[in-house]
Amino acid sequence: MSEKSVAGTGGITENGMGPLRPLSVRMSDGTRAQLEILAQLNDRSLTEETRYALEHWVDKSKPDPAVLKRAEQVRADIEREAATRRSAIEAVLGGNAKGAKPSTRSTKQASSDS
Repeated sequence: MSEKSVAGTGGITENGMGPLRPLSVRMSDGTRAQLEILAQLNDRSLTEETRYALEHWVDKSKPDPAVLKRAEQVRADIEREAATRRSAIEAVLGGNAKGAKPSTRSTKQASSDS
């Protein structure tokens, strides 16, 4: 488990998951003591042991059918919201959402030119 950034990747770490960011976690004294012992037994720092445990939990959770089902529901919700927002943008821009610039002439200018 390396924390080193790969040269020339803009902060991407060797695990490919992006730069490391701090996370503050509150836990009971008993859980912390056990984690400290495990870190010592595994020749890792408390931070490395915590990261290892969290990464293991994420890997274990990914194939869980309940997690996968919920992920599909969340994805569908995101897609619905994105479609709603796209429609709202198109309505605000009057159909010019495809990159066409709206007319810069105001209605008053257009009517005075007639």
